[in-house]
Amino acid sequence: MDKVVGSAAEAVADVSDGSSLAVGGFGLCGIPEGLIVALLESGVKDLETVSNNCGVDGIGLGLLLEHNRIRRTVSSYVGENKEFARQFLAGELEVELTPQGTLAERLRAGGAGIPAFYTPSGVGTQVADGGLPWRYDSTGAVAVASPPKETREFDGRTYVLERAICTDFALVHAFLGDRHGNLVYREAAANFNPECAAAGRITVAEVEHLVEPGDIDPAQVHTPGIHVHRVVHSPDPVKRIERETVRR
Repeated sequence: MDKVVGSAAEAVADVSDGSSLAVGGFGLCGIPEGLIVALLESGVKDLETVSNNCGVDGIGLGLLLEHNRIRRTVSSYVGENKEFARQFLAGELEVELTPQGTLAERLRAGGAGIPAFYTPSGVGTQVADGGLPWRYDSTGAVAVASPPKETREFDGRTYVLERAICTDFALVHAFLGDRHGNLVYREAAANFNPECAAAGRITVAEVEHLVEPGDIDPAQVHTPGIHVHRVVHSPDPVKRIERETVRR
């Protein structure tokens, strides 16, 4: 039951080329930066990432992008990363843009064992009708486009069918965790981390404060240890600000 491993490198050692990863965080808040750096140092490549966004230039998943380690990504927002835009427009990166709430629910459904669900989000747009560019070629033409999705009417309203997401691995960051893998997220870091933790077939948690089993009030647990396979103690992480704004 003791799921603690000695280092981030050990925790991600079996992530192989071509693996799919659900990565927690929102902007730079709650990202498992230590695990991402360990992935970079491992040399793994051709990854498919699922995350709200893809970090910023040189930080978070942006670090893997900078070194051309990501082949495909499923995200909601990518506007803070110039290298992301360059790779996508140059045909070096495949991108599936998904409405933010739909992405959260696709991950939640994957963790709950629900294969698909209907949602009104995207009906009447290319999200449902297909044709969104997923990958360009070197000339700027669309090489891969999104397929049309099944729609169905319920009570006079049209809904689109969205598939759940399960990934080979999930990387998450928690404020507090015990040796059994029970996790507590702090404030805004309780964003995509719980959904990603449940959606990974193997989930690795980076925790700021490591405590003993029984030290966490069960009523305060956000992710139960049943979802978590490895825990890495990462005390005093640097918490970066995505865009610092100060008064003149």
